[in-house]
Amino acid sequence: MQIYNNNSWKLSQVKEIWFNLEKDMQSLTEANLENIFWLEFIKTEFQLNNLRIDSLVFDNETNSFVIIEYKRWNSYSVIDQWMSYLALMLNNKADFVLELWKKRNKFIDTKDIDWSQSRVIIIADGFNRYQKESINFKDLAIELWELKQFTNWVVVFNPIRASNTTESIKTVTKFETDEFEKVNKEIKTYNVEDHFKEWWEKTKELYEEMKERIISLDSRIEEKAVNAYIGYNIWNKNCVILKVQKTKIVLELLRVKPEDINDPENKTTYIEWSMKWWNKDVTTYNINNRDDIDYWIILVKQILKKFFS
Repeated sequence: MQIYNNNSWKLSQVKEIWFNLEKDMQSLTEANLENIFWLEFIKTEFQLNNLRIDSLVFDNETNSFVIIEYKRWNSYSVIDQWMSYLALMLNNKADFVLELWKKRNKFIDTKDIDWSQSRVIIIADGFNRYQKESINFKDLAIELWELKQFTNWVVVFNPIRASNTTESIKTVTKFETDEFEKVNKEIKTYNVEDHFKEWWEKTKELYEEMKERIISLDSRIEEKAVNAYIGYNIWNKNCVILKVQKTKIVLELLRVKPEDINDPENKTTYIEWSMKWWNKDVTTYNINNRDDIDYWIILVKQILKKFFS
């Protein structure tokens, strides 16, 4: 990637500044976790057994822990890192929950956490070809992000996308260890098909049209299915989420209160206890047939303009 300053149509190249220490990358990320990743900071340098986790954070939308590691070189195995840290977490759930409990100053039961959605984020100043290819599995709960800074004070967080996710990590026998078995048993990645029963033809048709309509609204919107919902996000922040049922699709507008949208037909419902239970405002709207989709699009456009323009 080459970046230039435009001074009266005269371009001058902006040079990359290498991070001197991994700690610099860590401090910059931790100070901006919510802005960049929409994650809640829990603890830095979390030591457990013989491993140290750089940043322990929490994803409130999937109700799961996220481990972030920082690297300034590319001579390590991405898969080994993923496996070791998730195995550490799954074998010591109470210790992780205790940190969340101390951070929020309220009791949290290990049963209240969705451990199946745990994941690892590796942030580095660069990844080699082998590391990028190693995430090409459909069931790998890991994200790679490149972090770069430049002489004009620009900082770039760039996600590395998997190029092919048809193969399962379970088919690669060289990873068959006790750690792998533990992680493989509890961690699950989800896709859209997991949210539909085979005979839910009505809601599947509704979903297909809804997906096409919302994706066309903004080129930045990405679809991601997790355990509890199908989400549509910009910059890792969900705009809306869909919860599929047998005869309808429940739309949830996140961080939205009644006064945030114009709902002339009063079709939405604000969840009064949403802030208490989920730490965010939630407004819902039911999609029962194709006619409801037009009204839904009006609501989504308002959210995009208010929160993402």
